[in-house]
This record gives sequence, structure tokens and C-alpha cells, in this order.
Amino acid sequence: MPDAPATILFVGDLVGGLGRRTLLALLPELRERYDPTFVVVNAENVAGGLGITPKIADELLAAGVDVITLGNHAYHRKEIYPYLDSQERILRPANYLRSQPGHGSCVVERDGVRLGVVNLSGNLFVRAGRPAFSEVDVALHALRDRVDHVLVDMHAEATSEKVAMGWFLDGRVTAVVGTHTHVPTADARVLPGGTAYITDVGMTGPRGGVIGVRKEQAIESLVTQLSVRFETSDEDPWLNGVVIRCSQALRADAVEQVLEPWRPPAA
Repeated sequence: MPDAPATILFVGDLVGGLGRRTLLALLPELRERYDPTFVVVNAENVAGGLGITPKIADELLAAGVDVITLGNHAYHRKEIYPYLDSQERILRPANYLRSQPGHGSCVVERDGVRLGVVNLSGNLFVRAGRPAFSEVDVALHALRDRVDHVLVDMHAEATSEKVAMGWFLDGRVTAVVGTHTHVPTADARVLPGGTAYITDVGMTGPRGGVIGVRKEQAIESLVTQLSVRFETSDEDPWLNGVVIRCSQALRADAVEQVLEPWRPPAA
């Protein structure tokens, strides 16, 4: 394996304006601490808890985010449709229909190192037009000979699908990171073939809610079994992420969770 030193900071699902502000406030400190070569962020819940807008995407990219990944709310806001086609560094799941807006992979380069990013959606409990396992093979074939590292964001509900994807890609990609459930899991590790893996990175946003929603509203919905309008919580913001360190192409040396609270300045 050729040398390809790189450090990848991946930040889990940004939820609402608070999640966006948490990332933007903590990113300079995280850059100083970890010196990441690349920063990749899942932002499918960043616009009021559902979807993303071109304005927010531009703000994240201008702040130094290299690639934005999405998920099952990728198409929640129609104004994002043409942006998904025109901006190479924002991804929707590669196993969505080819007729749908956007693309599922991209390549970014820094310091002579090339990172390929692939966004996938699970097929269990979330809608995806095509099977994730066959489509990731197509995406990796397209990236062959173009990249030094590959990071796969598996945006899925079922832990079984995410764990299986980790084993399926072990030794073939640098990292498989799970997103969507907004709760960080305790299984971050480097698999035997050299692929960094975690079932869910977690959420960047209000830990004081119920996976991002105001807790009173979530509880009311569960207690009454009636429709309740959900709003994004503003309590106890945290950043959840992982740092993946690599020295050789398509191999991770270590993966470390980042679980960082943020205290907004007083008004």
C-alpha cells in the first residue's frame, strides 16, 4: 500500500440552526486539535430539522467543510434540487434513482491526497430506490484509480444493515460511518481489513431534546398517539463526530469519537 497520510473529521447529523451554529463555533478548535486533512459533514437535518437549503450549504462549504452528505430528507426542500446537480461537493445517497436530482459520490483533494466520499441510504425502514450493497460496488468501481482514501456514509435506520456494510467493505474502503439515528454508538473500531467503522456517529445539535425534537412535543406525541407539530429543541447542544487517522491508502490506523459540548454565549 502506498503512503497516503490523512486525517478525516466526520461530523454526524447537523440538526437545525443550533446544530449548524454548534459546528461553526467548534470547528476552529477541532481543526487546531486534530489538524484534519478533510472535513465531511452530514447535514440532512440542518434546515429547521428537515433537509438543507442552498444558502446553508454554501455557508458550510465556505466555513471549510469539504463534503456535505445527506440522507432520507435530501429532497425535503425543492429549492435544493438544482443545487444538488450543480454543486459537486454535496451528495445525496448513491442508491437513489438515477433520475432524481444530484449525485452520490465525489472526490476532493488536499495536500496531494485524494478522498472519495460515497453517500448511501439503507433499504430497511427508509426509502431508497435501489439496493445499497450492489450500488456501492458501482460507486467504488467509478472511483477506482482516482482516490487514495474512500469514506462511506451509510445513512440507515437498521443497525444490522450498517454493521453488514462495514464487514462488506472491510479492506476495500478507508472508513464506513453510520448516520441517521442521532445517537452515538460505542463500537468505533478498525476492522481486521483496515477499515474504520462505527454504527452511528450521532447528532450535532440539541441533546436536551428527543433526537433533536423538543422533548415536550415528542413525549406528547408518544403519550397521546396524536399528531403533534415538532420543533427543533434548543437545549444542551453537542457535537458528535469521529476522527479517522490514516497513513496508507485505503487503510485506517485509528478511529476516535468526538463528543463535544458547546455552550452558546449569553445573549
